[in-house]
Amino acid sequence: MKNFDINEDPHRRFNPLINEWVLVSPHRSKRPWQGQKETISGLQLPEYDPECYLCPGNVRANGEVNPAYDSCYVFENDFAALKQEPIAFEENNAPTFFKAKPEQGISRVVCFSPRHDLTLPQMEVENIENIVATWQKEYTTLGAIDYINHVQIFENKGSVMGCSNPHPHGQIWAQSSLPTQVEKTHNSLKQYYEQQGRTLLQDYVQEELKVQERIVIENEHFVALVPFWAIWPYETMIVSKRSVSKITDFTSAEVTDFAVILKQLTTKYDNLFETSFPYSSGIHQAPTDGEEHPAWHFHMHFYPPLLRSASVKKFMVGYEMMGESQRDITPEKSAQVLQSQSIVHYKAIIKN
Repeated sequence: MKNFDINEDPHRRFNPLINEWVLVSPHRSKRPWQGQKETISGLQLPEYDPECYLCPGNVRANGEVNPAYDSCYVFENDFAALKQEPIAFEENNAPTFFKAKPEQGISRVVCFSPRHDLTLPQMEVENIENIVATWQKEYTTLGAIDYINHVQIFENKGSVMGCSNPHPHGQIWAQSSLPTQVEKTHNSLKQYYEQQGRTLLQDYVQEELKVQERIVIENEHFVALVPFWAIWPYETMIVSKRSVSKITDFTSAEVTDFAVILKQLTTKYDNLFETSFPYSSGIHQAPTDGEEHPAWHFHMHFYPPLLRSASVKKFMVGYEMMGESQRDITPEKSAQVLQSQSIVHYKAIIKN
């Protein structure tokens, strides 16, 4: 019987954040690819697009005109997934297969920049600091509303991730319930804190810093790493070194370091396949229910779909939908690949 080799043999890894397993199949990364390939857009975007409904001064779908904003711009989503109007509802606790309840909330769009052609890796650090300050303000403002118990800040970048407009922007969905993935994380973090008296991610980051196998970037206040339990090929997570539960707990130095690591990580992504790297990213932080949540530890997930090149992506189908999440390239290998990328954007190198 051969000895187990974590870099070559199929195995499962445990994700303590959501109490789930992921199947890792390193040998499959050698298989030839004859499946779907994404179309790579070589289009050079203009600084301003008169047809873009997110650019300054342009008319949106609902007829409203964007102001001539010069920094971040936030507005209520014209096609909101959540509605603010309260709905009369009497919950029926009788056993039934047809369980439903109304969900109240607010959906907002955050334009990161008036420039139509810029994404996070191409922005200056001070511009990203403005985005972080906007996230802080929205988390505070929305979280203070009595029926809002969770504020989800996220970004979908790239058409392959369902983004319908290339203008740099993200979204915020604030709602009365904890979403499923957040509730799983909440329960795991709370259980660990009650048992250990420390946050789960505080202890996890300390162990990652010791082994140095999956660290991509590190600065004084944050670490960007490929989680041991990562699902997506080049999935990463930014974690604060200090145990803070929410983005509004940051010091000014932490805001700057967070902006720096956001720029550097997204630059490495773009440099990997020399393309505007698509991903879904989102911040996980404490609920806004008015309670103290010492178990929560600020972190931000990046889930990019690209696997082998700018045109080949990972599909979550078949076994992943019927069994459990599965990946081919090991987290250690993807961390090495990302770590080796420059923090100078490839377009800046080409220009010079």
